[in-house]
Amino acid sequence: MNLFADLLAASNGGKATATGPRIQQRRGVEVKSARELKIMAEASRIVATVLREIMGSVEPGQTTGDLDAIAERRIREMGATPSFKGYHGFPASICASINNEVVHGIPSNKRVIRNGDLLKVDTGAYFDGYHGDSCITICVGDAPEEAQTLSRVARESLMAGLAKIKAGNTLLDIAGAVEDHVAANGFSVVEDYTGHGVGRNLHEEPSVFNFRTDELPNVKLRAGMTLAVEPILNAGSKHCRTLKDRWTVVTRDGSLSAQWEHTIVVTSDGCEILTDRGD
Repeated sequence: MNLFADLLAASNGGKATATGPRIQQRRGVEVKSARELKIMAEASRIVATVLREIMGSVEPGQTTGDLDAIAERRIREMGATPSFKGYHGFPASICASINNEVVHGIPSNKRVIRNGDLLKVDTGAYFDGYHGDSCITICVGDAPEEAQTLSRVARESLMAGLAKIKAGNTLLDIAGAVEDHVAANGFSVVEDYTGHGVGRNLHEEPSVFNFRTDELPNVKLRAGMTLAVEPILNAGSKHCRTLKDRWTVVTRDGSLSAQWEHTIVVTSDGCEILTDRGD
């Protein structure tokens, strides 16, 4: 995802002052060819396969380091390389963020997954020059009702946004659908991070925001654009902070956070979910 403060600073010709990793390589908005879309479909299929397998196998007692090792092995077995590992110095193949951790959690063999945890697993695969990117939220074991509801609403908000995607619509159509569904359920949209274009680079233009704003370009969608749409919801305040490791982002008030993400391609009358897991 894109760091909103970086995007705003760049659009004003300045430099960001917010802490945390800068993860944007600015390029023009790209429309992919049929050949490129075929490759991206394969990269995204690999991501979907890895996340489906992780979702089906997570259990209390594992570590986030265990999941990272599984993801890297499976990505490489399918002929791709992990998109995240080494990206701006990130040390792992997945981001594993638990409970009040919002994004960019660093996997560790010391971080044990416990019954009731709300676990976000985000990963990407680089195949034949193109990336796929997706995130899931997993309610581990007997997760509290609040965690289950937050995850469900986050997933619903993603699908509400995707339902607004078609050639001729705009990014604000996506953002409005996401924001309205989140607000109707009493949660908050994290505004510090946005979705993004994806393709030859893991993060491309445009910035796919999840809230109404006039501070970023309201791009009109065109068939062949490939986007990573990723609403992030907090149970409490939308405000976040970055820990001393300069990666892990947490909610300021300690509330739970959930995220769902898909890589999609815009079509003339809708969108195709390239990272569809079949669930």
